[in-house]
Amino acid sequence: TVPLCLMYVLCSTLSPHSLFPPPCSVVIIDEAHERTLHTDILFGLIKDIARFRPDLKVLVASATLDTERFSCFFDDAPVFRIPGRRFPVDIFYTKAPEADYLEACVVSVLQIHVTQPTGDCLVFLTGQEEIEACCEMLQERCRRLGSKIAELLVLPIYANLPSDMQAKIFNPTPPGARKVVVATNIAETSLTIDGIIYVIDPGFCKQKSYNARTGMESLIVTPCSRASANQRAGRAGRVAAGKCFRLYTAWAFKHEMEETTVPEIQRTNLGNVVLLLKSLGINDLIHFDFMDPPPHETLVLALEQLYALGALNHLGELTKLGRRMAELPVDPMLSKMILASEQYKCSNEVLTIAAMLSVNNSIFYRPKDKVVHADNARMNFVVPGGDHLVLLNVYTQWTESGYSTQWCYENFIQFRSMRRARDVRDQLEGLMDRIEVEVVSSDGDNLPIRKAVTAGYFYHTARLSKGGYKTVKHQQTVYVHPNSCLFEEQPRWLIYHELVFTTKEFMRQVIEIESGWLLEVAPHYYKSKELEDSSSKKMPRKQGKTKEELG
Repeated sequence: TVPLCLMYVLCSTLSPHSLFPPPCSVVIIDEAHERTLHTDILFGLIKDIARFRPDLKVLVASATLDTERFSCFFDDAPVFRIPGRRFPVDIFYTKAPEADYLEACVVSVLQIHVTQPTGDCLVFLTGQEEIEACCEMLQERCRRLGSKIAELLVLPIYANLPSDMQAKIFNPTPPGARKVVVATNIAETSLTIDGIIYVIDPGFCKQKSYNARTGMESLIVTPCSRASANQRAGRAGRVAAGKCFRLYTAWAFKHEMEETTVPEIQRTNLGNVVLLLKSLGINDLIHFDFMDPPPHETLVLALEQLYALGALNHLGELTKLGRRMAELPVDPMLSKMILASEQYKCSNEVLTIAAMLSVNNSIFYRPKDKVVHADNARMNFVVPGGDHLVLLNVYTQWTESGYSTQWCYENFIQFRSMRRARDVRDQLEGLMDRIEVEVVSSDGDNLPIRKAVTAGYFYHTARLSKGGYKTVKHQQTVYVHPNSCLFEEQPRWLIYHELVFTTKEFMRQVIEIESGWLLEVAPHYYKSKELEDSSSKKMPRKQGKTKEELG
């Protein structure tokens, strides 16, 4: 959806068209400091447009912006400093570094609760695991203290939490009680919680990093930037004078933290960006006016992948297939999979799989107090062939339930994620006419579905050998994620949706294939010599899931 919004803005700034309003006169880009992938592309495009549209006004806004840098980039644009209505926030640092910032967060919350006047508290942590651990520790210590302290409501907020539980953070705090919200950095700018007076900031966040050599993404816990720290502190001054307790030293803030967050364009796969720019007629990517140019090897890898997918020719120009792929606002491999489904006559099922893959592993909910029930519910959706077919089965059953909220609750499925998948699917189905793909069903035959997945994701192939799974092209050791339905099965050949490093190099969302299909869908990329070991014999698993893997 983001690329479509970007296209809409560009078209509405250039010329009138039946699909778009008359050329707009003002474009506002808010929260510019976040430097997301598509806002960085938008900066370069809007800058170019503004040069030949002198009547177009561009407003770039943020509470924590490197104004000199942005002003210089936009041809020495004037800077306006608008005083906000925020209340003052007192900032406190620790005298020495904290050995265990999770424990320090818990202690700080209880100290605030016991010693400070009324007002709710917001704690920033890096992800679901930390947030759940912190909430458990707080609740346990409050139970031990009993009636010695006033009531403390402990409320988590993270992306994978069901909507009804997320909504609790916005409920008014009961009289005589205090609310503590334990959140990821989603609470920096994306939402505002009334009543927050105190902020506790350990100074860390999870940041996505991309390795172009391996094609692997990693989620790394890293110190947040000074800009992020200031955004966090600002949450304490929305309704009254507040206090921010930073669990790191003032020296660390000045000398160990980066000024701003590393732009996403420098730490992510650029396949989608390259396809988008090529579709806009921008062929000289090396000299495109990026505020921060992406790494050269990441750009080269994106061009190589698009060439392998058939989206670019040997001159780096968009092919007819590439133009059709660019019409779909999804990853190039996903769009190639959707287009391949036309040939294999399974576009109805592949559309559903594409939509389910787009919601980022947030389909299943696994509450700590109902782990066994949640795992049993998940097992009921398992079908032979792989995780893509499990996702298809989940969506099909949800559709048959009449898109029921209750059905999701009973099966430990995230209703919000399913609703989002349905929206994505509807959007993609609406674009099928434009790319001239007829929506047809394979009528229960999963073979063409697996071939369509192979046609889009042949780049992501792994083979089982004596030492475990290795990627075919780079011989990198990889592991099936413990949540996969194929974790115990271990088929000889797999295709994975993404490779993510957490505790190991895990393949997420895997599907079983036959090696011969690779020569069928990508004879230009694979040679028969690379695929000699085509035995379908399965190798027994030597060990079960470890506690670390399950975590």
